[in-house]
Amino acid sequence: MIKVRKGQAPPPHSRVEFGKRFRSAHFDPAFRAEQAALDRVEAVAWNGYHEDRKAPVTRKAGPGFADPDYDTSVEWLETRERLLAAAAKQTEPATASRVLLICGAPRNDGSCPGEMSKTYRLTKLAGETLSKAGIETDLLDLSLITSEYRRHIHPCKACVSTAMPLCHWPCSCYPNHAFGQTNDWMAEIYERWTAAHGVLIVTPVHWYQVPSVLKLMIDRLVCADGGNPDVTSTAGKDAAKAKALEMAGWPYPKHLAGRAYGLVVHGDVAGIEGVRRALSDWLDWMGLIDAGPKARLDRFIGYYEPYATSHEALDRDQAVQEEVRNVAQALAEAVSELRAGRLSAPGADLAAPRPK
Repeated sequence: MIKVRKGQAPPPHSRVEFGKRFRSAHFDPAFRAEQAALDRVEAVAWNGYHEDRKAPVTRKAGPGFADPDYDTSVEWLETRERLLAAAAKQTEPATASRVLLICGAPRNDGSCPGEMSKTYRLTKLAGETLSKAGIETDLLDLSLITSEYRRHIHPCKACVSTAMPLCHWPCSCYPNHAFGQTNDWMAEIYERWTAAHGVLIVTPVHWYQVPSVLKLMIDRLVCADGGNPDVTSTAGKDAAKAKALEMAGWPYPKHLAGRAYGLVVHGDVAGIEGVRRALSDWLDWMGLIDAGPKARLDRFIGYYEPYATSHEALDRDQAVQEEVRNVAQALAEAVSELRAGRLSAPGADLAAPRPK
């Protein structure tokens, strides 16, 4: 038995501290008229926190699981069922080819910036090209995290670093109703990745890295690379059981492998090549197939020009617009070749001597 290390987590909140945090969400004076009702709701929330009701609604997992009698989160089971259905449909020859278009910028004109992002414009250009090529597109605009009420991608808790089987596919860390960690968008995003035959990520560079909204999604996709599809095999989040499973020999299933991908990375002064390489390495690691050199683009737009005129710089840069269209066209061709069984992925069937 491998020792499970403890001692980092602080003690639970006191009733007083919990109350402060609960009431901070209702700071607007308009709530004062409903103070009695809020006090009752706070008491219910405190009880859920104190009793640690992470998954307040459960049912038996049923046949096909390591422990059919395990009381499993209904929300997790429903997400899993949607992923299984999406995966089955994705492999049907009659299913239309689909590309998941990901806009990785946090800026849009419905939040504080007051203006759409250049990334969104480039994503739309790519979508138009894909549509002309007969590809269905699914636009995942990650800026909605910044502009919609209680839209969240909660951070990864790094369960995989304790043991790979503790990281479930789909993620079972959320929702956590006891901690108020709800409205997790990833339950839907997992399904959209699963349904796609190709993925095209368009992103700006923020401080030599991808924007935080994109990084949140990337980290939460760790469960797609080696994640455990059976939450009952670890009795939920039992670290000791997960460690034992990994040491017994874990297959590290790649749940999204075999899809084609393209990339567009843009910036204003620095960082584009590093971000493009990092994204390519990540997608390669997950088993996705690059659509060729024309499908991996990094470019400066308005190099060292004012931020205020960056959209005008994009208007002028007809070459970069055409390069983005080329990325989309290359990906469309790769998806067609992939589905016809003609896309070459040398080494894809070789067994990894050190899987992880």
